[in-house]
This record gives sequence, structure tokens and C-alpha cells, in this order.
Amino acid sequence: MIIFRLIGESFRFAFDALRQNKLRTMLSLLAITIGIFTIITVFSAVDTFRGKLQASVDKLGSNTIFIQKWPWSFGDNYPWWKYMNRPQPSLRDFEALKERMDNAQGITFEISTSDRTIKYRSSSVEGITVSAASQDFNKTWNFELQAGRYFTENESNNGAPVLLMGADIAEGLFGTDDPIGKQVQILGRRLTVIGVFKKEGEDIFGTTLDKNVNIPINFAKGVLDIQNERYGPQITVRGDDNISLEEVESQLQGLMRSIHRIRPGEEDDFALNKTTIISNQLDSMFTMVNLAGWIIGGFSILVGGFSIANIMFVSVKERTNIIGIQKSLGAKNYFILLQFIFESISLCILGGLLGLVLVYLMALGIGAATDFHIILGLNNIVLGIGISIIIGTISGFWPAYSASRLDPVEAIRS
Repeated sequence: MIIFRLIGESFRFAFDALRQNKLRTMLSLLAITIGIFTIITVFSAVDTFRGKLQASVDKLGSNTIFIQKWPWSFGDNYPWWKYMNRPQPSLRDFEALKERMDNAQGITFEISTSDRTIKYRSSSVEGITVSAASQDFNKTWNFELQAGRYFTENESNNGAPVLLMGADIAEGLFGTDDPIGKQVQILGRRLTVIGVFKKEGEDIFGTTLDKNVNIPINFAKGVLDIQNERYGPQITVRGDDNISLEEVESQLQGLMRSIHRIRPGEEDDFALNKTTIISNQLDSMFTMVNLAGWIIGGFSILVGGFSIANIMFVSVKERTNIIGIQKSLGAKNYFILLQFIFESISLCILGGLLGLVLVYLMALGIGAATDFHIILGLNNIVLGIGISIIIGTISGFWPAYSASRLDPVEAIRS
């Protein structure tokens, strides 16, 4: 019970000090508030970005590898001259992989072309992306249909004039009407709508199916040069769920070297790109941002710690007489010590809570002004309060210790 009594008295003394010396206390708490605000803002933003990144990786598939001409790279001095003469992934490569690959749940040959226009009667939608893919597209990409169905194997093999479209395109062409079974004009041909992708919005990579049209690759062969580099041909391979990405990549590298007849010791003439390349680069960036947040916020918290210590020394001096009376009535040293430490912690928690409130208000403001919503998670709230408690304990210890060592007679006389 004595602990609860101590805590209650400490809160009362802290709020008495705040009420009696509002300006002094608020200026002292300002540094703690700014420090907690800075650190928690950075951490909340990083956690939000990381969550969006993970959602993007999950959509692409964490066990997915993209066979392309150009490797993904984010560093300086990209050696483009080494890759410019590489061949594009071809249908021959795709067919050979389908026959030999035994660790994949789906293999797709894909191309895409952007800035196309799709028409239906007097309505049209511009700036869309047309993607052509083989039958396993639904196995190598994660998506849902809000209406209709996916391609049948016969439609893919025979190159039937059918398509899937994004939700934004369906809304722009048909409004509230059902698009399934309607014929639209694109790439100079008439195709029948058999399905509509569920609306999903853009992910952190900027990819979305909302303004995409998907057609069978065998149909695209008749209207486009699917081996042209401008269409970005690639082979997408998704490994089995019970097989590690490294094992899938190793088998894929061996098969591609065999298909391209690359001799031992020679460099690969293809790139095996995966989402972990992006996530690892972003994780490194997030680590640096977190470190910057700790440094910037740490200086504010350090200043705030000295300010709280100063307040506590002033509080001890103002209440020296009361301390002497308490000790003369039998109060132990630890009682006085804990009383001032709890008071210091109370003041720091108050500053930390103000910082968290500012983070929450800022997140609401950014969410209202933009489509980016910063999430203030429970882990960051606990972190902010935890930092406040630690700073309060450190800042209040020496003033509290000096108060507990006062001689009761001398203290009363003061």
C-alpha cells in the first residue's frame, strides 16, 4: 500500500508544481515532448512503410523470381554495358522451363505495354496498361476477381479474344452496368470481357491491376512483337510453398544456364530478380532513418532530461522544510527517494504523452490531406512511455538521492 501512496503523493506534487509554475514546467517538458514526438514519428512512419512494403511483397509473392534481361540494382555505377547485349527471355526459354522445372507451382511468360486506350461504344479510358500472360498468371500473381472468371486453358492455348480488366477501367467504361460479356476495342481488335479484377489501389512499388487489361499471350502474338524489348518480356516463376526461395533460385539458375548453353565459368546472360532485393535495400534505408530519428530525438530528450533534473533540484529546495518534517516524523530515506523519483517520472510521462498526442494529431492530419495513413501502433506508444519512464528515473535520481540524505534538523531550520 505504501507504494500506491507514494505514487499518489508524487502525482499530486507533480501536478501542484505544474499548476503553480506552469510556464517553467511547460518549457522544461517541451524538450521531452519534442524528443518523444521526433522518435515516435520516425518509428511510426517506418513501421507504416514497412507494412506497406510487406503487403506489396505478399502480393507479388515472397517465393517469386522474375527472369529478366536487366538485374535490379539500387547502387551507384550500374554496369549497364555488361547487360545491354543480353538476350530477352523468350517463349523458347519459357517452354523449356515448363518442361523441366519441378519446384514451381506456376511459370508465366509476360509482356506489357502502357499508355493504351480502350473503347466501348462512345466511352473510352486512356493511359491503361495492357499485359499479356500465359495460363499460369493466376498462380504467379496474387489477385481476386470481383466479377466474372479467369481464362480457361483452351482460351489461353488458342489465343481467344478475351480479356480481364481492372476495376477503374470497368467503372470508366460501363459505370454501374455489368461489363461481363461486353465487347471492347483495344489494340485495334475487339475482345470480350470475361472478368474484372477486384479494386486494390497502388502498392508501395506503384503497381496495381486497377488500370490494367490482361489478355492471353497467344492472342498478343498476333498483334504485338512479344519479343521486342520495349514490351519488357519476362518469365515469372513462383516456387512451391514447401520449397525455399534459395532452392528454387538455384534450380532455376542451373536450368537457364543449360537452356542458354552457358559454359562453366562464364557469366549468366540473364537476371534472376526477386522482391527480397527491394525489401533488403529498403530495410537498410529504414535502419538509417531509425538511427537518424534516435539521434535527433535523443538530443532533445537529453536536453529534456537536464531540464527535468533542474526542476527536481528546485523542487527539493522549495520543499526542504517539508522533507525535514517528514523525516522527523519517521519517514525513511527510501520514502523520500521514491517520492521525488516518482514525481520526476510523472513529469516525464506527461511530456511523453503530449508527444504521443502530437504524433496522433499529425497522423490524422496527414491521413486527411493525403492517401498516406501513418499508423501509431501500440508498440510505439509503449516505447514512448518507456523512454519517458527511463528519462524520468535517470533525471530524478540525483535530486531524489540528495533529498533523502538531508539532515531532518537542518532541513526544518531551512
